[in-house]
Amino acid sequence: MKLRCKFRSAGLAIVAMAVMAFAAPASAQQPSASAVATAKEILVVKGSLTMFEPIVPGVVEQVKNVLLQQSPNLQKELNDTATALRTQFTPKFEELREDIARLYASRFAEQELKDLLAFFKSPLGKKLLIEEANFVEQTLTRAQDWSNRLADEVMVSFRSEMKKKGHNL
Repeated sequence: MKLRCKFRSAGLAIVAMAVMAFAAPASAQQPSASAVATAKEILVVKGSLTMFEPIVPGVVEQVKNVLLQQSPNLQKELNDTATALRTQFTPKFEELREDIARLYASRFAEQELKDLLAFFKSPLGKKLLIEEANFVEQTLTRAQDWSNRLADEVMVSFRSEMKKKGHNL
């Protein structure tokens, strides 16, 4: 089971690296304000940023917990401060939204962004957005199941090869 967990983590890391590789900017050109605005609209239509919304509260909570370990007697004050800081730092999420929109706008020409936006607003685009979440979840599940089966096969092969060499694993 531990082996499967390690492979699951490795599989998810591979997926994350693939996503990051796609996201790497192709060029250093500065996109126009209009292109960035269109990219922001695409992010909204796609709901692309919802997965990042817990970042600000999560970071505040992590820092609070570190401080709480150092000063457990300040729990009430730290909790109160955390509540205030979540509110204070929530607007910083706009920095991430801007950065991701610029990333999109640097990867696609302005007309391509407009075409993408039109597509995502079309009936087929809307269907894709609805189904895409299911596809991603099912794809990750299938990839995980496949990697677990592969790990089992590789383990059998390792044991077989090592047995040929006089080692019983």
